Amino acid sequence: MCILFQSENHSVRRKEMKPFGSVMFMALVFMNWANGYEDMNMTELLYSYGDAEYGISGRPLMVGLTLIYGAAAKGAVCLDGSLPGYHLHRGYGSGANSWLIQLEGGGWCDTIRNCVYRKKTRRGSSTYMERQIPFTGILSNKAAENPDFFNWNRVKIRYCDGASFSGDSQNQAAQLFFRGQRIWSAAMEELMSKGMRYANQALLSGCSAGGVASILHCDDFRNLFSGYTRVKCLSDGGMFLDAMDVSGRRTLRRMFRGVVNLQGVQKNLPRSCTNRLNPTLCFFPQHLIGTVKTPLFLVNAAYDTWQVLASLAPPSADPRGYWSRCRKNHAYCTAPQINFLQDFRYQMLRALTSFSRSSKNGLFINSCFSHCQTERQDTWFAPVSPHIRNKGIAESVGNWYFNRGGAKAIDCPYPCDNTCHNLVFR
Repeated sequence: MCILFQSENHSVRRKEMKPFGSVMFMALVFMNWANGYEDMNMTELLYSYGDAEYGISGRPLMVGLTLIYGAAAKGAVCLDGSLPGYHLHRGYGSGANSWLIQLEGGGWCDTIRNCVYRKKTRRGSSTYMERQIPFTGILSNKAAENPDFFNWNRVKIRYCDGASFSGDSQNQAAQLFFRGQRIWSAAMEELMSKGMRYANQALLSGCSAGGVASILHCDDFRNLFSGYTRVKCLSDGGMFLDAMDVSGRRTLRRMFRGVVNLQGVQKNLPRSCTNRLNPTLCFFPQHLIGTVKTPLFLVNAAYDTWQVLASLAPPSADPRGYWSRCRKNHAYCTAPQINFLQDFRYQMLRALTSFSRSSKNGLFINSCFSHCQTERQDTWFAPVSPHIRNKGIAESVGNWYFNRGGAKAIDCPYPCDNTCHNLVFR
């Protein structure tokens, strides 16, 4: 199924229904329906650039794909056995020895059928990956778009294993390789040889499934460097909750159980979690963030659109279609539906209580209907980007990373925030 959606600034009057500002951008979301949930595993934002008023100055930097040719010998391959890859843009000046690593997101595959489908896409094979991708948001090379990290060495590691870079198994009958953990190790070894070993500053980031991976691998990343390197981690849109759906079942737990069991993820989960909880529960960030020793920042929408669509109100949990309009556009939600979503926000904040008490950690939890806000220029850093108490996402992350203060921001409940760039599906 193919759905078109647009980003909508909450301050725009709904009757106008015009795109955000004059920066038109739409997304094609290819949803794979399987086992009653939507795997939004192939999302592309297609921007029409050219309006500096909204933080976009000219066309974005396009960065080429590099395959890791030594990976196959280590068994570090994509689902179909092809080589993994990454995109690297070198830093310069004051950022020449600083490194930003972003782990790509894109859902998961929890069954043989889903993984066989996935291996014929860019989420499971480098054969189908774009040879060039735009670097925007936190990856932008323009100071006006990315003030703190624009001149760092910036890397995007492509996601082609379907288990947040954490599996280590295979299925010979289906010719599937579940080697996410090995891809992570091979990519780190490659980048260390490219100069990352000399980093004086490093930040591991990730969006969605990549946000889960940045939490899972945060301490591993820290251990790559000496004690003199400032190392921190950022998870964007990765705070997936083990929450009940609208039918009273746990759709996401069922999916994560399939991912963990099928791809051999158990052995790579933190022992500090699996010693006390079922491995499936240890794939949920809410049970992982308390075990991470490295400073960690969480950017998340309180009403995360992926979770609303695929976890809280999937069609499998709503056979009569009561949620069909609300799940695509919050403007159509009834009062009871809004109350359900407010409870989800409360569960998220409760799960973050202990995490937020630590002085080393940071938060930006805004009350928006969005998903992955550090990759998009309009949400990362622009004159009209989302704000909490007069601070945007880029400023909040930068303040935390460089110890400039103001590291924790939690929004008031919907509908109080008029700076949101809410996603409306059509």
